[in-house]
Formats: sequence, C-alpha cells, structure tokens
Amino acid sequence: MGGCAGSRRRLLDSEGEETAPEPRPRLLDRQGALWKNAMGFWLLGLCNNFSYVVMLSAAHDILSHQRASGNQSHVDPDPAPTTHNSSSRFDCNSVSTAAVLLADILPTLVIKLLAPLGLHLLPYSPRVLVSGICSAGSFILVAFSHSVGTSLCGVVLASISSGLGEVTFLSLTAFYPSYFFLLTSPEPQDPGGEEEAETSARQPLINSEAPEAKPDSSSNLSLQERWNVFKGLLWYIVPLVLVYFAEYFINQGLFELLFFRNTSLTHAQQYRWYQMLYQAGVFVSRSSLRCCRIRFTWVLALLQCFNLAFLLVDVWLSFLPSIYLVFLIILYEGLLGGAAYVNTFHNIALETSDEHREFAMAAACISDTLGISLSGLLALPLHDFLCRLS
Repeated sequence: MGGCAGSRRRLLDSEGEETAPEPRPRLLDRQGALWKNAMGFWLLGLCNNFSYVVMLSAAHDILSHQRASGNQSHVDPDPAPTTHNSSSRFDCNSVSTAAVLLADILPTLVIKLLAPLGLHLLPYSPRVLVSGICSAGSFILVAFSHSVGTSLCGVVLASISSGLGEVTFLSLTAFYPSYFFLLTSPEPQDPGGEEEAETSARQPLINSEAPEAKPDSSSNLSLQERWNVFKGLLWYIVPLVLVYFAEYFINQGLFELLFFRNTSLTHAQQYRWYQMLYQAGVFVSRSSLRCCRIRFTWVLALLQCFNLAFLLVDVWLSFLPSIYLVFLIILYEGLLGGAAYVNTFHNIALETSDEHREFAMAAACISDTLGISLSGLLALPLHDFLCRLS
C-alpha cells in the first residue's frame, strides 16, 4: 500500500511538472527588448528628419543655384564672395530662404492637419514605405535639378516624407509606452506592468511584424472625444508653437541677415555653420530626456522668444562684434528647441490614457509645423524690408 501511495504521489508530481506554466521572460530579456525598441525609435527619428534638415541647411545654396558647364547642376562648396544686393549691408538673395522653409513645411502642415481625421485607417507599413520613397526622390530631384523651381519640388518631396514619417512614428509610440519610461528612469518602469513589457518583448520594433492592435485605439474615438482630447492638449501645444515660431523665424528669417564681413567665412559658409550648430543643439537636447525632464515647457517658449528679440535687434543694429558669439546663441537656441519638442511629447505620453495616446501624439505634432509655417510667412516680408535698407 505504501509503495502504491508513493507511486501515485510521484505520478501526480510528474503531471504537475508537465502542466506547470512556463516561466515568464526574465527581467534582462525585457530590458533588452525595451532598449532595442528605444534604439529603433532613435534611428527612425534620425532618418526621418534627415532630408528635411538637409534641405533647410542647403536653402542658401538652392536659392543661389549656379549652373556649371556641360548642363549639370553645380553648387560650389567655397564660392567666391558675391553681393546679390549692393544697396544692402546684408548681402541678400533676391528671395528669402524662408521660401525654402515654406516649401519644406506647408505639405507637412497639410498632412498633419488631415492625419487625426483618418490617417490611422492606413496601416503603418505603407506609410513608412511612402515616406522612404519621397525622401529618396527629394535628394535625386534636387541633385539633378537645373533650376530653383525644380529644386523646390524636391524640397516638397522632403516635406511630404518628413511630415508623414513624423506623424506615423509618433503615433507608433502609443504601442510602446515603455519606450518613454526607458528614456527617463534607470530601471524600466512600465505603465502597463509586466504584461505590457512582455508584449513589447514579443513584438520588437525592429521587426517585420506590425504591432499588435489595442482594443481601445484611436480608431474607436468619436469626434466629440477627439475634440475633448485636443482641448486638453492645448497646454502643451501652445508653448511648442511659440518655440518653433521663434526659432524658425531666427533660422530662416535672420540667419541670412546675420552676415559678418570681418571673418574668413563666406556668406554661404556662415549660413551652413548656423544651420549645423542649430541642428547639433537640437540633436543633443532631443537625446537628453534620460538626463533632464522639463514639465513646464512654457519656460522654454519664453526663453526662445527672448532669443528671437535679441537677434532681431542685432540684425537691425549690428552690435555683436564677433560671429562666434552668434554661434553660441544659435547652439543655445537649438538646445531649447530640442528640449521643448522631446519634453512636450514625453509629457503627453505620460499624462494621456491608453485609448487616447495614439490620437494625442498624432494631433500634438501639428504644433511645431504650425509655428514653423507662421514664421515662414512672416519672414518673407521681413527679408524684403530689411534688404531694401541702404
């Protein structure tokens, strides 16, 4: 009897071992998946902004487009200093670089205005494919263009690529909420707990599979719900609009007019350095969320508006003695702009509910585009006015 009882216990133990649930993924595995997703979003953002930034940085060269012999497009990296407007101390192009800005931002504005209404119905994969094709096409068109008009068509393609990509990738972060927590805390703190972490591990971003749909996604929101969510976002949208209005008014309205003759750099080289330093500041601050989180982004908006006022006065009075002081101000400007962008979307991701997050991220990305568009529209008449000054 004792032997039978012992055999029965061993049989039950073996059955229990066979039916025991598999252990959950180790914390290390989940951390690896989160870091992989974070790197994926970092690369997506880098690639998405590439064509947009290159077109703005080359705005001065595009507008002073020169034709080399042999009917080939040519931009001299070290052109001889020329004066486009001898009656002005600003050495102006006939058209402001804000024209390139508008070509690079208005298509994006249209995409972002329409995105919250129905873009979510289109799967992510076709959106990314179209964005990539437009980005490649923009470089090809500008590289082989023979006129400013053709080059501006290439800039429009870059704008379509950047706008579609930005709204797509920001919406995609709604399926990976742990991405934002990974950037801001030493340990992965998951808003959805271990279950969401395991979901992220099953569907890594760097993969050919589409993310698993959530039961409460933005496609189920009514128009009234969307409007209520949008009203709640105004606290974040308005400061970001001001930040981008101020910084792009500086970039495309004042950069060309901040011309120093007491330096070895030509006008085109000075413009490229301004753009490079600005983008360097943006790159550093957008990658610094883990080190510094700013909740009250309106402070950044005030500081950026002060930068605009200061540089506008300098354009009028020319009181800064050295271009290197302008270099420092522009680097600081980029740091403010990048910090405002990344902290705005980080705060939105943390403070919106799961069912509203995808729509909120897509709707809030109109902020920077609206500010940039307004700055471009105002920079054009300002350029013409200042360039008429003797």
